[in-house]
Amino acid sequence: MTHKQLEKATFAGGCFWCMVEPFDERPGIHEIISGYTGGNIENPTYFDLISKDTGHVEAVQITYDPEIFPYERLLEVFWQQIDPTDAGGQFADRGEHYQTIIFYHNEEQRQMAEESKRKLENSGKFSSPIVTKILEAKPFYPAEEKHQEYYKKQPYHYKMYKKGSGRKDFIEKHWKLDKDPEKLKETLTPIQYKVTQEGGTETPFQNEFHDHEEDGIYVDIVSGEPLFSSRDKYDAGCGWPSFTRPIDSYYVNENMDTSHGMIRTEVKSHHAESHLGHVFEDGPKDEGGLRYCINSAALKFIPKDRLEKEGYGHLMYIFQ
Repeated sequence: MTHKQLEKATFAGGCFWCMVEPFDERPGIHEIISGYTGGNIENPTYFDLISKDTGHVEAVQITYDPEIFPYERLLEVFWQQIDPTDAGGQFADRGEHYQTIIFYHNEEQRQMAEESKRKLENSGKFSSPIVTKILEAKPFYPAEEKHQEYYKKQPYHYKMYKKGSGRKDFIEKHWKLDKDPEKLKETLTPIQYKVTQEGGTETPFQNEFHDHEEDGIYVDIVSGEPLFSSRDKYDAGCGWPSFTRPIDSYYVNENMDTSHGMIRTEVKSHHAESHLGHVFEDGPKDEGGLRYCINSAALKFIPKDRLEKEGYGHLMYIFQ
């Protein structure tokens, strides 16, 4: 497979602590740096931003492979982390250095950013105008080391801050899938509803995909979120589809499950919050040691030759 040259994307979305995790460790993302940009002084510090009129904003600069993680998808992730109607800052953080801006690095990025903004405006998701600016990229200055990958260095404080600032609740209110139980009962089979909405478990060896071997991907039956690939599927002998890893960990949430007198790790889809199954630490050691044991009823299979038609063309890299 021949890759294009790696490219850079720069986004200001308020406090840069909260703008790293949504992009980090995803397929095609090579580096994320927290820093300062947009202003007129060289090598600013965090103290400069909060005490002087520097013109800079907190931002993240992402180095990515556009063949694996296209710029359009970066834009989608960006919009889902911010309040694009707030011109005075973001959530609890106020001031111009916390405003939201898309900094484009070339004309193609500018056009895609403008189009994504128009699409969001026309969606009706927000009642107030979208005020996020789209500006040409300026020199970017990395922030102090303590600010890099803050969500990993200070996970407890990061989670408390994201929740306390109002960002977490805002994201869930505007971007979580709005599910109507009665409509779901009309579109899902009884076992699909029992598994995804009630945390049920289907019968081992008597389900659609436990021995399925065709090339393709498995998506959430409710939301269509891409979850697992046939390339990572293996026969664990348990009677349910088993995978060594998800396609993109962003779409898979893990929670402690203490039901049935056991302590397990439940796996749910990110947006739809569909119950998928559980993950165990008895998978193939040479593949990371994990076994994602997933209910067929939570999945829809998309064959490799239909990825483009079904809107998953960006995942063709998996099979090349």
